[in-house]
Amino acid sequence: MSNFNVELHTIDITILVAYFLFVMGLGIYLGRKYKDAEDYFLAGRSMIWPFIGLSLFASNISSTTLIGLAGEAYGTGISVFNYEWMAAVVLVFFAIFILPFVLRSGVYTMPEFLERRFDGRARVYFAGLTIFLNIFVDTAGSLFAGALVIQMVFPDVAILAVVAGVYTITGGLAAVIYTDAIQAILLIVGSVVISVIAFDKIGDWDTLVSQVSPDKLSLVRPLDDPGVPWLGLVVGVPLLGFYFWCTNQFMVQRVLSAKDINHGRWGSLFAGALKLPVLFIMVLPGTFAIILYPDLARPDLVYPTLLFDLLPVGLLGLVLAGFVAALMSQIDSTLNSASTLVTMDFVRKFHPELSSHRLLIIGRYVTFIIMVLAVLWAPQIESFSSLFKYLQKVLAYAIPPVVALFLIGSFWKGAHAKAAFSTIVLGNLLSAGLFIAIELLEVMSLHFLYVPPILFVVCCFILIIFSIILPKGAEEDATDLVWTKGIYDAETIELKAYPWYQNYRVLSVILLSATAAIVISFW
Repeated sequence: MSNFNVELHTIDITILVAYFLFVMGLGIYLGRKYKDAEDYFLAGRSMIWPFIGLSLFASNISSTTLIGLAGEAYGTGISVFNYEWMAAVVLVFFAIFILPFVLRSGVYTMPEFLERRFDGRARVYFAGLTIFLNIFVDTAGSLFAGALVIQMVFPDVAILAVVAGVYTITGGLAAVIYTDAIQAILLIVGSVVISVIAFDKIGDWDTLVSQVSPDKLSLVRPLDDPGVPWLGLVVGVPLLGFYFWCTNQFMVQRVLSAKDINHGRWGSLFAGALKLPVLFIMVLPGTFAIILYPDLARPDLVYPTLLFDLLPVGLLGLVLAGFVAALMSQIDSTLNSASTLVTMDFVRKFHPELSSHRLLIIGRYVTFIIMVLAVLWAPQIESFSSLFKYLQKVLAYAIPPVVALFLIGSFWKGAHAKAAFSTIVLGNLLSAGLFIAIELLEVMSLHFLYVPPILFVVCCFILIIFSIILPKGAEEDATDLVWTKGIYDAETIELKAYPWYQNYRVLSVILLSATAAIVISFW
């Protein structure tokens, strides 16, 4: 990127400064309205579906995703989009089978929901794991991605963490969701602009096809593909997606804020629909860069190069504001999520005498501490070959035991607390062993997408066997959190009162059909 200079015009700087002031002002304004922990952590459980959907999208399509998708498309091909369309499928599954139980339980966090299904040990473990991933994967990854672009303009990317921290600390989840909605729009507009200009530089689709290897324009790849082999797509990507969309607190917290189950479902499906255009506005620009910038030193530089090399004065400020919005969207989401987990799953659990207002104050202090930890860790991510691989590899080893607990626990009444704890302990020992053997000692070579299904199958086996051989506690009764055919039949009757465009099953079929059409088109 040394072949061009980064100089922002006064107009560009004005746009960025105005945006910073706006989001901080919004957070301070909303913070004045909060009276208790439910207001602060769950926006009073009053959110409607458009804000939920836009917030889910903005929190997921963050700076890490913008950098990661374009970089992987440049290095290995558009098969990286498989993570995006699979999200639509996973969100349909979530809306049908998991979301109703989570909302009806009235919990603040997903670890708290896991305690309702099993016991406190599962809650503490999952809360600790999620806090670790929020800090060292989600927030730190966002800061690292932001540094690739923002340090060309600002002396220290930590300033963005401070800005996001200010409105998150003061405004809570409502500030996060409302700013996310604005940031999602900015993000989409900025991505469309970059995609259109980059495509115009190339000329036409025939030029792209003639100059880019066909394997880099295909979603379904052979078994030896370094990016997303087809078997990894079938058995690995859905498990990573289930963790991220169905159990990860920093995503599900938006759904927990829904005013009712319908708004939670509609918002989730709306987020899934927003994932489909990502192929055209965020993935393919990385493919365009293969022609425009064939000699980049590192794939993670693709998006910054497109951003600063192609955009004219004024437009750069708008698109850069979109990137900054994306960066702060994930930072605010993970800060608020981790703060909620620490406060509600540890502080309130062990100090139930604390008032709701006191918990709100503690949550604000916790948010600040987590922000500092993420800023300190972010520079270490550079040692990985690419940002996207860093994010996916960490999750591949960490999440299978949790996914097993949620999936088996949601569909089988026989799974119980003692077996769940055994699954956590043994599953993590196996995960650690595989990580040491594959990533550190390199005694074997295994694509990271094959790691989750191997660990998941073993964890499911452990959970089922130990549920059979170990006695179930006399106090355990979580049958109301297990899906049954009777629940489906009751919903069928309820849905007859809704028009088709409010029937989540009809909307799910439409979303899945659109997803299938895109996958087949780029097979």
